[in-house]
Amino acid sequence: MKNNTETGKVRKSILLIVASVLLLMVVVSFLICRYTLMKEAHICYMGIMNVASEKISKTVGGMEMNALNVFDEVGKHMDSPESVIDALKSKTSLNPDVKGYFAAFVPNYFPQKGQWFEPYVHRTDSRGGFTVRDVGSASHDYTKSDWYIQALDAKGSFWSDPYFYYDGTGISGRYCTFVKPVFDASGRLACVCGADMTFEWLTNELKRMDDATRRSDMLSKFRMFAGLDFYTVLLDKDGNCIAYPQGKSVPLKDEEVLRNLAEKKSGSVDVEVNGVSSLAYYAPMDHVGWSVAVIVPNHVVWKPMLIVGAILLGVAGFGLLVVWLALRRSSK
Repeated sequence: MKNNTETGKVRKSILLIVASVLLLMVVVSFLICRYTLMKEAHICYMGIMNVASEKISKTVGGMEMNALNVFDEVGKHMDSPESVIDALKSKTSLNPDVKGYFAAFVPNYFPQKGQWFEPYVHRTDSRGGFTVRDVGSASHDYTKSDWYIQALDAKGSFWSDPYFYYDGTGISGRYCTFVKPVFDASGRLACVCGADMTFEWLTNELKRMDDATRRSDMLSKFRMFAGLDFYTVLLDKDGNCIAYPQGKSVPLKDEEVLRNLAEKKSGSVDVEVNGVSSLAYYAPMDHVGWSVAVIVPNHVVWKPMLIVGAILLGVAGFGLLVVWLALRRSSK
C-alpha cells in the first residue's frame, strides 16, 4: 500500500514537472512566434502602404507633368478667348485621369468677356469625349475660391485643398486641383490654370490598387495565413480623410501622428473604425502634401498568433497525454 502511494506521488511529480516544462516551452514559443508574426505583419502592411504611396505619387506626378504642358500651351495662345479655348482643347487627351482643364482669367482681361471668363474643357465619358463650357459667372465667382486667391501670391504650381464644386450639372463633385498662375508676354498675371482630379476617381483608384495587391503572388503565403483584410485611405495635411471606401473614414488626429506626418515620418497607431479596433499604418507622400494610410482590423493582425497559440497548446496537451499514458502503463 505504501509503495503504491509513493508511486502515485512520483507519478504526479513527474507529470507536474513535465507540465511545467511544456507550459514554459509553450509560453516562450508563443512569445517568439508573436514577435516574429508581428514583425511580418508590420513589414507586410508597411510594404503595401509604400507601394500604394509610390503608385499614387507616380500617377499624380504624371498628372502634374501633363497639366504643365497644357498650362504652357495656354500661355502661348492668349491672343483671344478663342485661341485660349483651342489651346485647352488641343491637350485634353494628354491624361485620361484628369477630369478637366481650365483657365480662370483675371477680371476683364478680355474686355469682351467681362468680369468672369473661365473656359473649362472636361471629359464627358470614359471613351475620351469632352466638352467646353465657360463656367465663370456671378454664381461661380472663382476669384473668391481659395485656390485662386492662393495662386495670386504663388510663385509656382501647387495642389489645392480638397473642395466641393456644385453647379447643378454633371461636373459637380469633390475635387482637388493642380494650380499654376500663368503670365502673359508682358509679365502680367493673365489667368490661373488648373487641372481637376475628382475624389471619386481617386477612391476607385485606391480600391483598384488594393484589389491588385490582394491578388499578388508575392503575398499569397501571408494571405493564406492572415487573410489580408485591409483598405487604403488618403489623408490631408491635417489628418482628415479625403479618399476612402464608403463609410470607412479614418481621420488621424493624434498629435504625435500629425507631428510625424509634418516631419515626413511613417509609423502606426491604434484607431477605431465603426466600432472595430484597427491598426493604421501611415506615411506621408513625397510632394503632394497628402499621406497614405493602410487600415487593418486588429483581429486580422492577431489571427496568425491565435492560430499559433492554439497549435502550441494542442501540442502541449498531446504531450501531457502521452506522458500520462506512459506513466499509467508503467505503474501496472
